[in-house]
Formats: sequence, C-alpha cells, structure tokens
Amino acid sequence: MRYAPALALALLALLLFFGAPTRTPTASAEEPERVALAKIWIRVDDGDSFHIDWPKKEKPETVRILGIDAPEVQHLEHDIPYDQAFGPEARGFLRGCLASADRVELVRAKTKDPYGRTLGYVFFDGWNYSVLAIQARLAVETVGHYGDNGLPKLAGQVQAAAARAGPAPFEAPYRYRRRMREVAKWMKEKGVYPAAAASGSK
Repeated sequence: MRYAPALALALLALLLFFGAPTRTPTASAEEPERVALAKIWIRVDDGDSFHIDWPKKEKPETVRILGIDAPEVQHLEHDIPYDQAFGPEARGFLRGCLASADRVELVRAKTKDPYGRTLGYVFFDGWNYSVLAIQARLAVETVGHYGDNGLPKLAGQVQAAAARAGPAPFEAPYRYRRRMREVAKWMKEKGVYPAAAASGSK
C-alpha cells in the first residue's frame, strides 16, 4: 500500500487549517539527544505505539509515544475485542508518516511506563508526530493528566496543538478500554471471546 500521497494531502490540509506545526530540527538544551531509527526496524502497533527490532538484540523495544492517546485497535490479549472508532485510521496515519519519512528519530524520556515500555517522542523528518496526530484529530493529548515527563518544550507543543484542534470525534480511549474490559469479561464468561486471543492481536 502506498501512503505517501495520502499523507502529503493530509499534511497540506493540516497546514492550511491550523498553520504550520512546530518543527524542531535539532535537540535543545532541555531535550535529550535524538536517536536515529531505520524504518525497517519499526513495526507499528497502533496510533500511539510501535516496536523497534534492534539489530543483534533478542527482544524488541516497545515505545509508547508521549503526549497522546490514540483510539484503540483490536488487542485480544489486552481485552479489547473490537476496534474503536477511528482506531484503524490512527494506526494507518502512523504507518503513513513512517512510510513517507526520510528520517525517523526518537527522543526517550528518562523513565518507562508501568508496563516497561519506553516513553518518548518520535519525529518524522523533524515533525513531532504527537503534534501531527493531534492536529489530524486522531489522538487526544495526555500531558494535562500525566505531566511533561521531563520534556516540557515538546509537551507544550502538544498542548498547544490540542487547544487549536478542539474536541476529538471519538470516545476518550481510556473510557473505551474500561468499557471493553467489561465486554471482554462477559464474552469470556459466555464462552464467545475470539479464540484468536491465544495468538495475539491482528
């Protein structure tokens, strides 16, 4: 599938409607060094997370993108039996940004999340993906809840983008996850939860 034309049109629409998103070509004094990533190492999970298959490392590094929460896609192993509205679109947007970028970089926070995932911001050709996802209305900002994770400048960019973007067109993902846990529990009790849960999500 070719993502570049669709992404170019989406970025043009964002620029016309919101103005240019903040682009940070170099690390600032308060921002840790950016780590370059080869595109072939990256496997997108959903609209706000991906895996890095580092060469010569046995286990992939899972990255939870900071500043945003994107609508969910089906994750049977996490009790999410159905895609949330706009979930596949958010995942497709991240895949499109990755496919069309010439340069991919990661800025890691100093701490990980409770599940051991890396927390960080990802940049495509210098563009802060969290800002792009907010402006595309395919994610909600989480800085107000979780704080800036020691990266106040980048967190501020996300909050500014959220103020311009307005309300998201989907249910808050944390509410959806909570609701799906109840749905999954009922389905398991009735013996109708998808058998594919043993082999992971799609």
